[in-house]
Amino acid sequence: MLNLSLLLTHSFVGILAISCIILTVGLKRPRWFLEKKNVPPDILAAVPPRTEAERRQSLWAAIPLAFGLLGLVFYSTYVFGSASGAGFGLLFLHALILILTVSTFDLVVIDWLLLNTITPKQFVYPGTEGFAGYKDYSFHGRAHLRALPGQAIFAAMAAGIVLLLLA
Repeated sequence: MLNLSLLLTHSFVGILAISCIILTVGLKRPRWFLEKKNVPPDILAAVPPRTEAERRQSLWAAIPLAFGLLGLVFYSTYVFGSASGAGFGLLFLHALILILTVSTFDLVVIDWLLLNTITPKQFVYPGTEGFAGYKDYSFHGRAHLRALPGQAIFAAMAAGIVLLLLA
């Protein structure tokens, strides 16, 4: 049986960490997000592309973001597995729920509520005020849907590795 308390606690930690990184980068270095997967096409076309230096610097946000979430998923799945003796199916489900909880928070609160609905001036690229892309809810929805297979694969890998570590 899943440990909902552990899932909620670790989901909250993941949401807090990921949100802090995304919002800090969005406020301090918004150009780091200038990629096809992050910015609607009309806005991306109107803003000068990232420089090579900005591409390299954006790794300073991407690396802790990725490793933080991946590390949290492995840690949480390991803690759950060692306490419960769960098999692959429950370990996979635990990892997937954790990933999807953080991803869903990002989609609903950061993307749809903050960026699409409220659209603070601080998150609008100069010269793109009023562009339709800022209200394109489906853009972020499609981006999150495209990430689902990778998230499921990672959850399966986390479950498998934890199962091997606990054997």
